[in-house]
Amino acid sequence: MQDYVSVIIPVFNRNILLRRAIDSVLNQKYKKFELIIIDDCSDENIDELIKKFKDKRIKILKNDINKGVSYSRNFGIKNSNYNLIAFLDSDDEWLPDKLIRQVEYLEKNKNVNLIHTEEIWIRNGKKVNQKKRHKKSGGDIFISSLELCLISPSSVLLKNKIFKTYGYFDESLPVCEDYDLWLRITAFEEVGFISKPLIIKYGGHSDQLSKKYETMDKFRVISMLRLYQNKYLKKEKKDALKEIILKKSNILLNGALKRGKIKDAEVYKKWIYSLN
Repeated sequence: MQDYVSVIIPVFNRNILLRRAIDSVLNQKYKKFELIIIDDCSDENIDELIKKFKDKRIKILKNDINKGVSYSRNFGIKNSNYNLIAFLDSDDEWLPDKLIRQVEYLEKNKNVNLIHTEEIWIRNGKKVNQKKRHKKSGGDIFISSLELCLISPSSVLLKNKIFKTYGYFDESLPVCEDYDLWLRITAFEEVGFISKPLIIKYGGHSDQLSKKYETMDKFRVISMLRLYQNKYLKKEKKDALKEIILKKSNILLNGALKRGKIKDAEVYKKWIYSLN
């Protein structure tokens, strides 16, 4: 195995959780990596934490103001040195086989540009089972991914060149930026998948972005509407995309009307009319 991996961890505060995330990278069986920490203008002293690891593979980049996870990931990608990119959220953890299993897979499957893995979920300190709607897989997963995001950033290993084809994380989206990027990629690419859980995703803490936005589907529809304009999208996928856009837009519209959010309702009506 010759390929090195650039591992990117964006962080805002979370020193205690970040320590666990870094440990899980340094404990990988696959040792050919650089670890890029992007400090999104934290109040906590991230530098002091990094110094304690005394590992030359770790470097830290800093945002001058808080710019969000998409900017931070993109900043890390653009300052990376290697052909393979892996992401790790600061509150998640890798299992030791994660990188080595994925690199081996890409070496055997040269046509695959992105691979993800199964995951273990921990919520408020307890293991929880995923529902059927969260079931992950490989191959052509575009249509099955329309309802909700089925690829976790922390589980991904992908080739750097893919960003030149499909673009980077959309910095205008406050949430669902991963859903948006994976849709752009899976619309045209088959993905690899390892069914063994190789990451642990932790949830339930108060500073998760998903807790700040009640209508996550609003941002998913924005993403889908943009992709719907792509002239290279096959008819089968375009029809499926239209069906989900209309379904989610109608749900958003009814919810906005019930809560008296007239301006939001007008936006959702325009989305629906634009496809009819």
